[in-house]
Amino acid sequence: MNWNYESVTDAELAKVNREMEGKDALDVIKWAYGTFGDDLVYACSFGAEGIVLLDLISKVKPDASVFFLDTHLHFAETYDLIKRVRERFPTLKITIKEPALSLAEQAAAYGEALWERQPDQCCHLRKVEPLASVLEGAVAWLSGLRREQSPTRAHVQYINRDDRFRSLKVCPLIHWTWEEVWLYIRTFDLPYNPLHDQGYPSIGCAPCTRAVREGEDARAGRWANTGKTECGLHVAPASATRSNPKE
Repeated sequence: MNWNYESVTDAELAKVNREMEGKDALDVIKWAYGTFGDDLVYACSFGAEGIVLLDLISKVKPDASVFFLDTHLHFAETYDLIKRVRERFPTLKITIKEPALSLAEQAAAYGEALWERQPDQCCHLRKVEPLASVLEGAVAWLSGLRREQSPTRAHVQYINRDDRFRSLKVCPLIHWTWEEVWLYIRTFDLPYNPLHDQGYPSIGCAPCTRAVREGEDARAGRWANTGKTECGLHVAPASATRSNPKE
């Protein structure tokens, strides 16, 4: 089978996903690296799911390529965690990918605090475009999406056609629960972001993330009160992703 976005058929994707059912996350990761080799990259947000995947990946491909999209707006705790992860997994090739525009350049072109006025545009500039650059030439990428995270992720498969980045997206943790993620982290004493202990199940950029209140959805703290639920990395491309500067 010729595994790439252009040639793989929906029937072939459905077949391999059926074959994956009943296998564990490590099996899926072994299949992915066995199939794609160095053409598989991992874009890690260093959330709880990301830490689990880093540990699993290190067991399969200790020198795997890992990318972190540095928006320059992350919490200090996130940057500190990356340092601890480098110490825990010294052979993983962790690369920091930055946006084309600095925060000052973005403010000059689009106005101050774009994330408050046009969060979709800010995410596009600081997350979507950098990941598109990372995935240019890559056949597939890994993601820590889980079905229970949100309604928009409830139907994600192990192997997915990614229309935004014209690649294949591999999601080994789709059946994991939040409790299972944390059981794994604690069992293997993995480093994690201390904000998780302060009511932040999902951690993004500091200006756009708050703690989750009791009874709220796990992703309620992301872009609260804006109607926005995704940064754009895991949704199909819209007809228009840009707006006029300072509009």
